Amino acid sequence: MSSTNFEFLDALSQIARDKGISVDTLLDALANALVAAYKRLPDSAEEAVVTIDPENGEIRVYGQELDAEGNVVREWDDTPEDFGRIAAQTAKQVIMQRIREVERDMKYDEYAGREGDIVTGIVQQTDNRYTLLDLGRVEALLPQAEQVPYERYEHGTRLKAYIVEVRKTAKGPQIVVSRTHPGLIKRLFELEVPEISSGIVEIRAAAREPGHRTKIAVWSNDPHVDPVGACVGARGSRVRMVTNELRGERIDVIPYSDDPLDLIQNALAPARIREVRLDDLTGTATVVVNDHQLSLAIGKEGQNARLAARLTGWRIDIKSETQLEAEEAEWAEGEWVVDEAGNQVWVPAEGGEELSAAQWTEKSTDEADETAVAAEAAAEIAAEEVAEVLEPTVTEDAATEDAATEDAATEDAATEDAGTESEASEAEAETPEADA
Repeated sequence: MSSTNFEFLDALSQIARDKGISVDTLLDALANALVAAYKRLPDSAEEAVVTIDPENGEIRVYGQELDAEGNVVREWDDTPEDFGRIAAQTAKQVIMQRIREVERDMKYDEYAGREGDIVTGIVQQTDNRYTLLDLGRVEALLPQAEQVPYERYEHGTRLKAYIVEVRKTAKGPQIVVSRTHPGLIKRLFELEVPEISSGIVEIRAAAREPGHRTKIAVWSNDPHVDPVGACVGARGSRVRMVTNELRGERIDVIPYSDDPLDLIQNALAPARIREVRLDDLTGTATVVVNDHQLSLAIGKEGQNARLAARLTGWRIDIKSETQLEAEEAEWAEGEWVVDEAGNQVWVPAEGGEELSAAQWTEKSTDEADETAVAAEAAAEIAAEEVAEVLEPTVTEDAATEDAATEDAATEDAATEDAGTESEASEAEAETPEADA
């Protein structure tokens, strides 16, 4: 039996080396399993402990008697005669189970605490619910909610992803990764930009609309290092690598500033900002731009303004110069306030009597009527002026028509006279012939 025990220890040591598990861990698991097997035997002690000698592999079972407080008051050797056969039957099952448990724990320990890191995996399976990435010893789950819209993952494609969560389950660790998290941008830049990985350049803020556009604000701890240039690289080589990994997503790199005015102006690039007005109470920043820069500042479907708001933490209201002038002209007339009685009243900017809502409405109606009357009067005056301008022309046209009529009548009269004289001449010529 001694040689058998030595062979057992050699096999146990070989398994421990292959699986990366200590021999003591396997021996403890086997001892616990043998205790359970011993208690299933008839006439076994209620409490027992199994010892395995790590030198020669000898297995002994000791029965124990405990007092009310759980202390051992008596212990005796109660090893069954055929316990070697029981140990051989139990060893394989227990060792394999323990190996699986230890491997699961090792895999979990490898990725536990790595939330926020970036991993590279190979696409193994994809459907409408999730995509599985092979990370080597474990698989990562890429849910539909963490996938970039319109991004397709083909089988065998190598993909970088951001670890969002590591869960411990009965089947092993479950690693949830993301392709939409803003942290993915930071990690990709750390891989491509040595200044970021060394701490010289920092990414202070990031805002992202996955698959479309990203804005990051960078800061340099070294005054001799340009943070934007370090991230962009020579001829855009560094930022191009990140863009290729994100499959064409546009990335804007702007300098970070502790001054909110400068930060907001930089965040709205490439639009040129004329003025920024901050309201600390409401957290609103009113941005004024030239009329031709308004659409550029807002961006396609408001994308540029949304990303700037997320990047800076301010609610951004963009207005053109024309819109601002119109609003300021309206506010220059007065404003609505709540009086002591809780009623809204109109207070003219130039001073004067306050108006209630009914009075203000009545005044506005009267002003509208006066405006309409003035418009009608102006229209009548304009019509009269037009008539005066057109009257000489009508008179000249009438005179011209009368002159033309008189000329026509004169020509007709002359024609009739000529016809009469011709008839008279012919008659005179016929008379002498008759006389002859």
